[in-house]
Amino acid sequence: MRLYFKYLLILLKSQMQYRTSFFLLSFGQFFIPFAVFAGLYFMFERFGQIKGWEFFEVALCFAVIHIAFSVSECFARGFDAFSSLVVNGEFDRLLVRPRSTVIQVLGSKFEFTRIGRFLQSFSVLVWALFNLSIDWDAMKAITLCFMIISGVLIFVGIYILAATMCFWTVQGLEVANIFTDGGREMAQYPLNIYQKWVTKFFTYVIPFGTVNYLPLKYILGKIDGNEFLYMLTPVMGCLFILPCLFVWQIGVRHYRSTGS
Repeated sequence: MRLYFKYLLILLKSQMQYRTSFFLLSFGQFFIPFAVFAGLYFMFERFGQIKGWEFFEVALCFAVIHIAFSVSECFARGFDAFSSLVVNGEFDRLLVRPRSTVIQVLGSKFEFTRIGRFLQSFSVLVWALFNLSIDWDAMKAITLCFMIISGVLIFVGIYILAATMCFWTVQGLEVANIFTDGGREMAQYPLNIYQKWVTKFFTYVIPFGTVNYLPLKYILGKIDGNEFLYMLTPVMGCLFILPCLFVWQIGVRHYRSTGS
């Protein structure tokens, strides 16, 4: 991990060489989710609630998934832009270095301007928590933290799967955006507002339901069953990254060098 943090420091210094550009991009990133959240706010102003979910409950759901997405975009951007390493033959150099390819790809690119998106989402999180009557205890606070961590790992896992496909397709596939951008837009609402097959897919295949819907019900006191099971769902979501890393290793073994 020392190597990873060195990558991070070097790229942060390089991006801060153009500070005006950095702050303008960060400012723009602040308003991208702000516009989406404004749409959510006006929708609730018009309809009041959606399938029993109030505005601030959905705002909490929105904040968690957007915080997770912004963190994953910042620190896992190397996998999102991985196709360029394959096209240019740069991945050959990573293979001959005595370090994990995962760490090297992670450290190849950071998007620190995503701090703007993070700050906007964090502001919504604080606003929602102040307006919700939640009977807080240590386990609920830990569950909320794990919701964000689980969301980050799920998004990173999707980036890794999309990058792995480049070993066979060379160019990145836009279909991956269905599960990153599309998954973010879908998971910013509680999953039970969708049809059952959608809810099941995004719970058991791409486990966004373990990030927001199931643990959110536990935090808000909307469950009648086993609270311990609902509390553990974010931990289960964290495990999603393990098969993604396994698939990555399969892709690395099937990589055909450019010979450069």
